[in-house]
Amino acid sequence: MSIEYRVEARNPQAHLFSVTLTLAAPQATGEILRLPAWIPGSYMIREFARNFVEIRASQGGKAVALEKLDKHSWRTAKLDPDLALVVESVVYAWDLSVRCAHLDQSHGFFNGTQLFLQVTGREKQPHRVDIRRPEGADFERWKVATTLPAATKRSVDRAGFGLREAPDYDTLIDHPVEMGAWQSVKFEAGGVPHEMVITGRAVFDAQRLASDLKKACEAVLAHFGKRPPFSQYLFMTLVVGEGYGGLEHRDSTALICSRNDLPVPGELNMSEGYRTFLGLCSHEYFHAWNVKRIKPAVFTPYRLQEENYTRLLWVFEGFTSYYDDLALLRAGLITPAEYLGLMAKNITAVERNGGRLKQSVADSSFDAWTKYYRQDENSPNAIVSYYQKGALVAFGLDLTIRAKTRGAKSLDDVMRHLWQHYGADSAGVPEGAMPAIIKAATGVDVRREVARWAEGTEDVPLAKLLKPFGISLSRKSGSRSGGLGLRTRSEGNVLKLANVLDGGTAQAAGLSAGDELVALNGLRVTGSNLDSLLARCSVGDVLEILVFRRDELLRFAVLLAAPRVDECLLTLASGATDNALLQGWLKRA
Repeated sequence: MSIEYRVEARNPQAHLFSVTLTLAAPQATGEILRLPAWIPGSYMIREFARNFVEIRASQGGKAVALEKLDKHSWRTAKLDPDLALVVESVVYAWDLSVRCAHLDQSHGFFNGTQLFLQVTGREKQPHRVDIRRPEGADFERWKVATTLPAATKRSVDRAGFGLREAPDYDTLIDHPVEMGAWQSVKFEAGGVPHEMVITGRAVFDAQRLASDLKKACEAVLAHFGKRPPFSQYLFMTLVVGEGYGGLEHRDSTALICSRNDLPVPGELNMSEGYRTFLGLCSHEYFHAWNVKRIKPAVFTPYRLQEENYTRLLWVFEGFTSYYDDLALLRAGLITPAEYLGLMAKNITAVERNGGRLKQSVADSSFDAWTKYYRQDENSPNAIVSYYQKGALVAFGLDLTIRAKTRGAKSLDDVMRHLWQHYGADSAGVPEGAMPAIIKAATGVDVRREVARWAEGTEDVPLAKLLKPFGISLSRKSGSRSGGLGLRTRSEGNVLKLANVLDGGTAQAAGLSAGDELVALNGLRVTGSNLDSLLARCSVGDVLEILVFRRDELLRFAVLLAAPRVDECLLTLASGATDNALLQGWLKRA
């Protein structure tokens, strides 16, 4: 017997969804209802229940008492097992992100983690959802985009509204839903239909987008064996003025991008924004294997009311971050020089943060719930990104394996081994198992490398590792503001200190994050002129800097040190095209 839900866009102007849960044969002793506190793929307790505006239960038209057990759980009073239990809730949806729900007159989007109450003990039963079209002429053009299957061949209309079904609760909440008058591009990859729906005002080259997405997806499919583990795939993209983000699901992904990130009709070059967007698509698509099916053992199953701790996010997010741009290269969408430029940019980003010397990527993975997803002004000094440094660890391991096996084995073999042995229906990857897995897949013992680079805080020695591949790593000076050891952010025409870095002269002088820069050597500082002001100063000068801290004007004397030599460059050596190791690494799919 299935658990039934009905979802209605009750009041788009007020951003309210109405969700009705019907349980045909409840327990006489009562039922416990829970809402997830987090969504898989985004490792932070988000307290989705805080968006519940109303909740009430009834049987046969008579109210049933609900007792609040904790922040996201309710227990009903005793029930008549012969009468259906009906639980009605009203949910506020005004979070414009890929993680929650959003509703207005232009579109509706939701993840099941925010709308669907879990009936404790019945998670393995089938779950059915009736998605209703909003009432009114304004919504006649709305359609539904989701990979949640129709309950029957005729249970949904041509626009996609109607009854859909999942075999269990975990599957139900892994199928986000987009409603609106979206645009669509379609293509086939691996013999399976793929689609991207684009919500928001956007003019773009649909033919180019479909062609490029197809190439990127086929590069990932070739990596894992060409036949995808799903019967369809959906990219749900919300276009905004400024934004970026994605969240993976088994056979879909929710994305946010800036309007200018989409390809311009008739434009042939690859803009930085469009390349970044394709990398995001590639990243989330790779996750359909790595983390949605190959996952840490502690995620099988997910415990959705509490933190699920693992030290392996550097593998699941870091390795995916390594392969997202590599897939674009192997698909022929970017050149080797462009790819090396992206890798150099990532090396620079990691090495500019002193936190990498204090926190390992394994610790960063474990602390994602409290540190990575809750960053503050001191984070560059205290933590490391398991995305960015995780990608460098993957890079270093790939180069190590290829060099030690003379190109016979690579990190590609590790990923295929993970897919074959830890894919669908597996108990998951045990903590601490990666060195043994890598050796089983390649014959290479990397225990020391993993201990130093992932479990420890050593930098990956990429300059040394890249030499056999005909690639040189060099560094040049960064910006003048780097000589002060600070980072800024503009708020209109106001410039504030975003971060004050350990060991810098700004920190030594007493400047603090949040300070509003007012003047430098008697000249006004604006949101855009700091670098030009510093360009007229010499290394060794003592600068007079005025700031507002809260409502107090403060004066500091700050030494202008030499800019840090911390901008990384990766360069192909002459004759590198004949390097067999290099060609094996950068080969097209």
